[in-house]
Amino acid sequence: MDTTTRHATLPDLLQLLQDQHARKLDVVAPATALSTRDGVLRVKGAVQEITLDGVTSRDADFVPTAVFDEGLADKLGVPVGYLKRLRAERPDLYDQNVNGWLHGAREKRVLAPTGTAGDGDGYRTIREAVPADPRSFLVRTFTGDDGPGIARALLSDRYATVDNLDVLMSCLDGVRAAGVSAQVKSGDLTDRRMVVRVACPEVAAAAPRLLAGYRSPFTGASGDENPLVFAGFRLTNSETGGGAFTITPEVTVQVCDNGMTITKDAMRTVHLGGRLEEGVVRWAEDTQRKALELVQAKTRDAVAAFLNADYLTAVVARLEARAEEPVATTEAAVQDLTKPLGYTADQIAGIMDHFVRGGQFTRGGVVNAITSYSQTLDDGDAAHDLDARATSLLGV
Repeated sequence: MDTTTRHATLPDLLQLLQDQHARKLDVVAPATALSTRDGVLRVKGAVQEITLDGVTSRDADFVPTAVFDEGLADKLGVPVGYLKRLRAERPDLYDQNVNGWLHGAREKRVLAPTGTAGDGDGYRTIREAVPADPRSFLVRTFTGDDGPGIARALLSDRYATVDNLDVLMSCLDGVRAAGVSAQVKSGDLTDRRMVVRVACPEVAAAAPRLLAGYRSPFTGASGDENPLVFAGFRLTNSETGGGAFTITPEVTVQVCDNGMTITKDAMRTVHLGGRLEEGVVRWAEDTQRKALELVQAKTRDAVAAFLNADYLTAVVARLEARAEEPVATTEAAVQDLTKPLGYTADQIAGIMDHFVRGGQFTRGGVVNAITSYSQTLDDGDAAHDLDARATSLLGV
């Protein structure tokens, strides 16, 4: 099944979210009900079925995503890089490590101290049981058709979900309730998060210093001739522990559709609730209603705060304050400027290409290069992370 999309239209994003919603299965399970074989997760009693004998439970298998392995490594207290290497190279050791930490052991073996008797291989056996992990976890999955499903995330049993489909619909309701003419420009969905860009072309401002000398690397259109930017915001949400529900103001550049996020002004809500009971999770209607009412309220607040001319004018002034500072047209100069942002060598090379093609050899030009280059990436998470750090180069 499809789990990700990039640059999706609103109808396509909604269709994918609806398909995923129909396959969601959330289970709170004790550690002893979880096991792996050949790297595939098995959850004991995960699926409930109605038969002639009544309601019965059966085990179900799920193929873990990288996000699941990250959560598993965190819960077990082992390096995620080590766990991912075991999955790729030694699934047998992956199973031994995961099952051993979750289920404990009847006895443990330790290195024999120098000069003491061991088992002949440098170890000695201690007749001491290692207890199983006493915790329970929220396992988020998608069910499969004829084969294994997908293990999406391993989370705390205090994690309060606010699902992507509900968040998006509540956000759209909040925009409509605010009475503004905003539109969804695009949406990204990854195993880690949903990102939706909302723009309001009727709230526009000129940003001539931010776009002076700039050319769109996509069309060659001039920023001097098209100096407008639009108000908007970026909605992000994670169902798998990849971050809070967040609304971040975003300035969209008309000439190239670059999106400059103002992360310092973001509104965030952390997904943390009361402890969940073991078993298949049936989210209480009143709990979900309260969460979605909060989303609507925050959306209305965001529209009022971010989609108005005064805020946009103030943000443009902040962006332009350092935009015209010159930057040498060398990769070393761009690398030195962006070093605090932690971009990879490949990302620096891509940014440099857009910097030269943009023809705007200033701090503002580097920011425009980052936010245009990010649009070319297939990885929605990488693109979002690039954009989130870009405007810090202008002190915003």
